[in-house]
Amino acid sequence: MRAQTLHPKELSATDTAHWRAVAAAHPAFASPLLGPEFAQSVGQERDDARVTLFERDGERLGYLAYHKRPGGLARPIGAPLADYHGLVSTADAGLRGPWLLGAAGLAAYRFTGLVDPFGVFASDVAARHESHVVIVTDGDADDYLETVRSASAKKFKNWRRLDSKLGRDVGELTMVGPDHSRAAFDQLLAWKREQLRRTGVHDFLSPAWVSGLFDRFFEMRDGDFRGLMVNLYAGDRLVAGQFGVRQGDVFHPWLASADPELGAYSPGQVFLWRAIAMMPELGLTQFDLGPGHDHYKRPYALTQVTLGEGLAAAASSAGRAARGREQAWAAAGAHGAGLAGKLRRRLDIIATVELSLAGRAMGFAQAITDQTRRRTLVTE
Repeated sequence: MRAQTLHPKELSATDTAHWRAVAAAHPAFASPLLGPEFAQSVGQERDDARVTLFERDGERLGYLAYHKRPGGLARPIGAPLADYHGLVSTADAGLRGPWLLGAAGLAAYRFTGLVDPFGVFASDVAARHESHVVIVTDGDADDYLETVRSASAKKFKNWRRLDSKLGRDVGELTMVGPDHSRAAFDQLLAWKREQLRRTGVHDFLSPAWVSGLFDRFFEMRDGDFRGLMVNLYAGDRLVAGQFGVRQGDVFHPWLASADPELGAYSPGQVFLWRAIAMMPELGLTQFDLGPGHDHYKRPYALTQVTLGEGLAAAASSAGRAARGREQAWAAAGAHGAGLAGKLRRRLDIIATVELSLAGRAMGFAQAITDQTRRRTLVTE
């Protein structure tokens, strides 16, 4: 066995081609976030980006992309944008978490959206949750939409009513995709940042590396891997949109925003219906809605992907210490929907997105303040 760790910019053309081939061999690795292009793009913005390549007898077995943080802790490459992550490997690799972490010189690997079809980290999964995926085959979006409409007839009847009302009250509705308008892109970002402030969620869009990565994807318009923005307009007015990356026929958006002044029309729901209808025109067969917000996404997604959350540790003193801290969090309820779980998820976002000590300290302090305020409101 041999492990070699590189910065993503050091990957050769042969490395990236083989990685892409390994990912293409299993449907679980279809996401753009699990390929070499995403790791290389993040590597353009982050010096702490790493990829460890695993080999046996000269045969390449798999690739683990991550950020190497203080204390030998690995966090998924591009987190918190990395809704999917894990070891991309061949089916017969036979790798297991403790060994590969030790070989990579890591103490532990913290994951929140683990894709693990071969059970490399199976014993380390502490909780599971679902991601929602729209899959339209044979270019037949109308049949797909009829299926989801039939399953939630009342909901979709109301959303279709709002679709018509929005068109009458504000302007004729049109979808634009790909949309290359910089003004629209900036507006989606502004709406999302306002939503984050309003809901008390840490602003993961503000750090320079995130804005740099988004700008990079916005300008990336050619090739199999590129950025994609799809928007809904009422007349000339931007109503809602989504932005993310696509790999071939798979689209994974991160940024979903809508005009808050039009909230009474549920513009996000209107957008989703029309975006699914547009998938064949865009050359998409998969529209990955990602995890979370089940009430909003599940009615549209007939496919759910199970993801893992937990921590894998190397067989070392540093690994055992990391596992001890994780067990303390678990005992406090960090994998549930309660206060401990919400606090842990927010702290995870801060730890992954804020690179400076000052940024993390400010984020942690604000998280504790917000959590204390919510607890006070609940008990009053």
